[in-house]
Amino acid sequence: MMSISEKIRQFALDAGFDKVGIVPAMYLDDETERFKLWLDAGHHAEMAWIARDPQRRTDPREIFPAARSVVVVLKNYYTDHRHTSPGKISRYAWGDDYHDVVGAALRTMLELIRTEVPDADGKACVDISPMMDKAWAVRAGLGWQGKHSNVITRDLGSWVFIGELILDLDLEYDAVQVEDHCGTCTACLDACPTSAIVEPYIVDSAKCISYATIEHRGESLPPNIAQNLEGWIYGCDICQDVCPWNRFEKQTSEARFEPRLGQTSLDPDAVIEMDHEAYVERFRHSAVKRAKLGGLQRNANYLNK
Repeated sequence: MMSISEKIRQFALDAGFDKVGIVPAMYLDDETERFKLWLDAGHHAEMAWIARDPQRRTDPREIFPAARSVVVVLKNYYTDHRHTSPGKISRYAWGDDYHDVVGAALRTMLELIRTEVPDADGKACVDISPMMDKAWAVRAGLGWQGKHSNVITRDLGSWVFIGELILDLDLEYDAVQVEDHCGTCTACLDACPTSAIVEPYIVDSAKCISYATIEHRGESLPPNIAQNLEGWIYGCDICQDVCPWNRFEKQTSEARFEPRLGQTSLDPDAVIEMDHEAYVERFRHSAVKRAKLGGLQRNANYLNK
């Protein structure tokens, strides 16, 4: 007879996830120290919300006091298409917003768990929740954090979304972690056109194309970014595109991650001419809306220079 932990692992697969691990809900000690050093160095740039109340990010019991276990899941989002330039969109934003897709699957998991434990309670977390997603994926033994700071798996590469389901249940935990397999490789550091990976495992957001084209709210882009966009209008995948581990990438089974309208890029001229109504229609339920119309048009203007 399957234990509740075994059933939860099966529920994760039934809900559409590709990998799952279960670990105790506890304070992230070593990860917290690294996080604080990153913040102290100012590598979060203008993202003040990241530095706000760091304790909530390092202990799941701060956001769900009844927490006993963290079920960590990965969902493959790779689709077999290529970027076109200029106006390239980061691969993760080609399809529907992953917050919606992964969040719905986590809630489905919770409902399945309640068929076995009716009084079980939990909280679904996808990126915007104050959880250190990458740290939890590593702790759950799903992969390792590569030199580009993304989580890498041996069987899917790094094209994965991370989610957590925090539960008030004591479960059977995974104890084995995946060792770092980056070795002496520096492909991601060498390929970054703005040198945003300032040292292995450390990304300075202020130098990152992805940060600048999505999170940066200024009317202009920093010169180092503007001169090295390499065709990107929303995000950047260069460090993942060159990662040798992504030779193991596999086509996702999730149709909602296929490129909307078959597009992996946006015509800069069309973006510049886009009005708010057209923007809302084009990017409804898309992660691209994070950049807002003004941000996309700013980026498009730089691509046209």
